[in-house]
Order: sequence, then C-alpha cells, then structure tokens
Amino acid sequence: MYRLRNAVRDYDWGSRTQIPTFLGATPADGPVAEVWLGTHELSPSRTEAGAPLSEVAGPLPFMMKILAADRPLSLQVHPAAQLARAGYEAENAAGVPLDAPHRSYKDPRHKPEMVYALTTFDTLVGFRPTAEILRVLDPIGTAETTRLAEELRLKPGFDGIVRIVEQVLSQPPGPAEVAAITDRCRQLVGDHLDVKRAYATLLEIAEHFPSDPGLVISLMLNRLTLQPGEAAFLGAGIIHAHLRGMCIEVMTSSDNVLRAGLTAKHVEPDALVTCLERGMSRLARIAPEAVGTETEVFAPEVEEFALAVTQVAAADAAGTVLHGGGHRIVLCTGGAVVLVSAGGERAPLVRGDSVYVTPEETSVRVVGTGEVAVAFTPDHETSGRLIDLV
Repeated sequence: MYRLRNAVRDYDWGSRTQIPTFLGATPADGPVAEVWLGTHELSPSRTEAGAPLSEVAGPLPFMMKILAADRPLSLQVHPAAQLARAGYEAENAAGVPLDAPHRSYKDPRHKPEMVYALTTFDTLVGFRPTAEILRVLDPIGTAETTRLAEELRLKPGFDGIVRIVEQVLSQPPGPAEVAAITDRCRQLVGDHLDVKRAYATLLEIAEHFPSDPGLVISLMLNRLTLQPGEAAFLGAGIIHAHLRGMCIEVMTSSDNVLRAGLTAKHVEPDALVTCLERGMSRLARIAPEAVGTETEVFAPEVEEFALAVTQVAAADAAGTVLHGGGHRIVLCTGGAVVLVSAGGERAPLVRGDSVYVTPEETSVRVVGTGEVAVAFTPDHETSGRLIDLV
C-alpha cells in the first residue's frame, strides 16, 4: 500500500472552503476546484517518497477526483473513444502544445465519468424530451424561444434538438435577447410557473454568465439533484454542466473536455455538436448493488471503473474486506479507519487521506469507524443499474 500526495487544481469555479475543509485544512486564499488521484500525465499522484504513482502502478485506466463547485462549470461534452483519438492526433499534428489553453484533446482516451455526491450536488445532464422542451420554451414567448420551439416542432427528437443547439451556438442570440429570456424566466418563477426547475436554473446560471448563449441551451437540459451518497453516470457524448456542490468523480484517465459556453476557457462549439451522442440521458442515476451490509457498489456500464463505498463501525472489531481487486485507489471520506493487509501492514486514514492498493494485496480489511470510497476496475460479474433521473 502506498500513501498518496495528490495534485490540486484551482479553476475559478472552485470553492475556497469545501475541499480544504474536507482535507482538514483552513480555507484557501483562492478557489480550490479539484484534487486528482491517479496517473494522468497532466497531474499525477505521487507516493510519500515523491515518486509518480505510475512508477509503482503503471498507467491506471481510471482516475478519481474530489470536485467542489461554488458556481456553474462550463457547458460541456466528453468525446467518445474514436473522436478522442482522432482529435488528439490532429492537435498533435498541428503542433498544439499539451498545455495550450486552446487545446481540447489532452490525451487519446474517451471520458465517461460518474459522480458520487459528498454534499447536495446539482448538475444539468442530457436533453429533456422534445415535449418537455416545448413545455419549457412556449411560456417564455420571446422571439428567440418562439423560433426555437417552431424549429423543434418541425423536426422533433434528438436530431431536431441537436439542430437547434447548433443554431444557438453558430448564430448566438445577442445580449438583449438573452436578457429578455432571463427577464421572462424571472417573471414566470415569480408567478410560480416554473417547469421542472428550468427557469430557476437559468436564473442561477445568469448570476454568473448574464449574456451567455449557453443560458438558452440550459433550458433544454435535465436538472438533477443528488443527495449525499447518491451517484449518477455521465457517458461520453452526453452534454452536461455541473452547478454546485462537492462530489467524488470517477472516470477514465482522461482530461478531454469540449466546451460550448458558460466559461471563460476555450470553446469548441462545432466539435461539441459533433460529439453529442444519441442517448438522451434521462437514465442517469445509478442504483447501487449491496455487498453485505457494509458496502454499496456503483458500477456503470463501462470497462474501466467502478466505485465501492464501505462504512465500518468500531462495534465490528474485525472490520470488513476492502471491495474490488486489481489496482485500487482508496479515499477516506469520513471518520478514522485503518487499512490492514494480510501481511499485517497498517495504513491509518482520516477524511481526505488516500492510498493506492496494489493488485498483490488481495485481502485488505477496513477497521475503525468511518467510510472509504474505492475506485477500481470491475470484473465481468460487477454490474450496476441506471434508473430514470426524474
């Protein structure tokens, strides 16, 4: 077992307090957005001795993050495998440096991901059904929303939704039209006429991006609120935008993000539209599988990663066996526990501490009083179930 030192990312949407508090530190001077646990080339974890984790683990197929948002993240999509590989090779051929701010493909891998809420966590994920989008757009009644509704009636379904998204991005409404939509949403919320939280969500985002065309697209997306201990899967090609809260993210070891709005970073609206997958993603929540009485396993339908969350109590002196096999990253999410290997090695952990467990450590027990989250690569018998988010 190897204790980890993990890289911190300070994106401007992060929180000064949530991650520092989780790690047992004082509030930061600026935003702390993410902590990366894994072997990704841009921010690899290190062992206590200072070596990159890849030196002892090799390249891991998954990565874990702690993410904390005080305001909305960008409107984004992660590419599927073929598009990621092609985009990475094209930017390499064009001589775009890996750390260039206008680079979109940081590696050749796809990036499905799962979020596990540590606090109440709000996100937008996937398109609403056509009928629901029309229910959202019709009461607003501005020139832009009326035009989009008419377009969608002429061509309903996924292809029609993508077409109007492409129109919003290629011919964005001006600040006056966006302001008119925002004002009308404010009026509708005041009259208690919101539709599936669409108008309230737009108003929340408008506090930070008052003229962004992405506000219009937000009206077409599902609002999902996860309570602590709940999880959702965001497949590659699914449009989404996290709004606020703290979570654990588990994903393939990739940093490929295509943005189309709600950000000061580089945007790639054409590439984002190309990457949109047909799945409408009303199937987003993951129903966990119980393993004994201590562990829940969240396993979306991907090969590279799953997450097991185990709670132990001092009343059970023997603890419980750490779930998963192969390469594992263990993050203590609460309390104080000890990992005990079959050979007697002990790794005490408190909230925020993390450990890499090698494939050779096949029988590790968790004892104490607390909770650990374990990222691992599932075997063929591990399965999860996606359920409707509404």
